[in-house]
Amino acid sequence: MTDLLRTPLHDLHVEMGGKMVPFAGHEMPVQFAGIMAEHQQTREKAGLFDVSHMGQVIVSGGDWDRIAAGFEGLVPMDVLGLSKGRQRYGLFLDESGGILDDLMFANRGDHLFVVVNAACKDADIAHMKATLEPDLTVAPVTDRALMALQGPAAEAVLAELNPAAAEMLFMDVATLDLAGIEAWVSRSGYTGEDGYEISVPAAQAETLARKLLAHDDVAPIGLGARDSLRLEAGLCLYGHDIDTDTLPAEAGLSWAIQKARKAGGAREGGFPGAEAVLAQLAEGPASKRVGLRPQGRAPMREGVELFAAETGGAAIGRITSGGFGPTVGGPVAMGYVPAELGAPGTVVHGELRGKRLPLEVTKLPFVAANFKR
Repeated sequence: MTDLLRTPLHDLHVEMGGKMVPFAGHEMPVQFAGIMAEHQQTREKAGLFDVSHMGQVIVSGGDWDRIAAGFEGLVPMDVLGLSKGRQRYGLFLDESGGILDDLMFANRGDHLFVVVNAACKDADIAHMKATLEPDLTVAPVTDRALMALQGPAAEAVLAELNPAAAEMLFMDVATLDLAGIEAWVSRSGYTGEDGYEISVPAAQAETLARKLLAHDDVAPIGLGARDSLRLEAGLCLYGHDIDTDTLPAEAGLSWAIQKARKAGGAREGGFPGAEAVLAQLAEGPASKRVGLRPQGRAPMREGVELFAAETGGAAIGRITSGGFGPTVGGPVAMGYVPAELGAPGTVVHGELRGKRLPLEVTKLPFVAANFKR
């Protein structure tokens, strides 16, 4: 793995016994104590995740309205209406309305702070530069680490370092002093649990991580539990549940497009693929992402084809994410089915080793979110 990039927390991961694997061009820990234990640790107490492999970007160049108006040319979200100190989920789309990436963006007053997926960050940064510059400046942040503290104990843990952390609500962003380190903190994450994402100078990342891990309620968590947590939370993984062949409505992400950008809104359209995206919002998608519960004990994973009946007929869809849900206590999956088969309670069949086994269409998420709103 000598050609892989390493995060500022790499040496700490190795010291703590992390099993290192290649992921999105980086050497990352897939587990420490074990995926099941780490999953339950995050659900019951708090887990610390290294997400420094993700891309951090600052968009600046003028007042907020100018920055926001420029960024609205890239996403179907209401950026102009985002208050200072608040964050929003977003989507980069291509000219056909397909999803190039999903991301988070925050209003930090004189700039927009954007966090994009690791595997897409080079393409995303090039996309932003090509579209926004020279009117705005797109600056990748290369000297900061990013970690996520997730779980019901996260608030109490972080509040010991700065009581202001407890006052933040879901999707708030703030600059906080944490043990003498200036941190850009958002109350968010990708586990379905309450928690924070914390951007700090790379040189101080290990110091803060050790401080957090010294707390009795915090343990290091790897990519394996991050995946099982987000799956139980019904959250998409880019390149699996969403990609350029997927439009927002069929992905179940219509909620992320605010009224101002929809048909009849104050700033209707004006983003890549607007015609196709708005048409699908109006007419309804032909297929939709749904939760799926295999009725046996065997997990059904990505790529399993779905059928309407136990025998005969062509495939009607496929599973895009699947595995064992530790909190659910059984196998869970997500996938795409025709809209007419997307109602909860509908039974479809997945073909596993030449045999079709039943799955029940289920409302997402599998485990309710615990965000502090």
